[in-house]
Amino acid sequence: MKSVAAIQRKHGEDMILDQIDIPEPGPEQVSVKLFSSGICHSQLYEMGNPTNPRPRVFGHEGTGIVTAIGKNVTHIKEGDHCIITWVPGPYTKGRPDKTPPGATYKNELVHCAWSFTWSEYSLVKGEYVVPIPKDEPVDISCIVGCAVLTGAGAVLHTAQLKPSNSIAVFGMGGVGLSAINMATILGANPIIAIDLDEKKLEFSKTFGATHVINTRKNNPVEAIHEITHGGVDYAIDAVGIRQTNEQILQATRGGGPGAANIGGTSILIGMPGKEMTLNPELFMQEQKIYRGSLGSAYPETDFSMYLRLYREKKFYLDKLITHRYKFKDVVQGYKDLDAGKILGRAIIEY
Repeated sequence: MKSVAAIQRKHGEDMILDQIDIPEPGPEQVSVKLFSSGICHSQLYEMGNPTNPRPRVFGHEGTGIVTAIGKNVTHIKEGDHCIITWVPGPYTKGRPDKTPPGATYKNELVHCAWSFTWSEYSLVKGEYVVPIPKDEPVDISCIVGCAVLTGAGAVLHTAQLKPSNSIAVFGMGGVGLSAINMATILGANPIIAIDLDEKKLEFSKTFGATHVINTRKNNPVEAIHEITHGGVDYAIDAVGIRQTNEQILQATRGGGPGAANIGGTSILIGMPGKEMTLNPELFMQEQKIYRGSLGSAYPETDFSMYLRLYREKKFYLDKLITHRYKFKDVVQGYKDLDAGKILGRAIIEY
């Protein structure tokens, strides 16, 4: 089967739209015709990584309709609507296998991370495909597959936020706003949004931010400590640069001696660099915790929950999406994201 896809042929080159060849699904695979896909900032990281093999296709959150399944796939059938994600099902332990799915470009094997959605059709392992009812929206539901599960999941599952816990979120893109929205649903207070873009900070109030800090005007760590009188229970980095990697640890409250005298927790969800400097005394003397959160989700149950929260007008999927591009304009879409022009989350419609 032929499918037009966004392809990067070599590192350093722009993507182009061209045809790839997609075979019939293998025993564990599913073929999907896409309705929509999100444009995630991690794709910029993936494009810029010179160690990633090429030719390469991108995208890892999409909504579509199943066109064929492999003989061992039992949880979904042809004709079902579904969300494609990059977080595997519940039985995967350790790092998932990144064996290419089998699509080719000019007789070369096409590479991707764990799934690809910037294509008219996709071929993925069944564990990355979650069925959804046909009455769910086929446009805005796509961002559940990454932006929502990453941001909201870090709050819900990694932090396990409780009512009246305090939280600060660095970075008000689609992932950070999803974290703010879930913190609001769970009853956190205060909910502090941090960014350097005044428009994004104002936008974060739509999702429940009680305080905003513009890092162009204020030292975020000092401002957080002033608002909370000592630091937040949870600080989330949805940016991923060295500065924010380090600031989230400084922004959390300190603990001290005693089994229950635990400090705050810092959670890294933005794609980080290779180096940062942290003071180990904060782990020992103040019992602070620093951890990562990589797609903190149970897709088979969480996706239906997020869609239910949207229907209940608690999770604002529709407001998160601020830009829409036709598939032919996907290159412009990721360039706009790279230039900081996307307020919330952008999607592609096929």
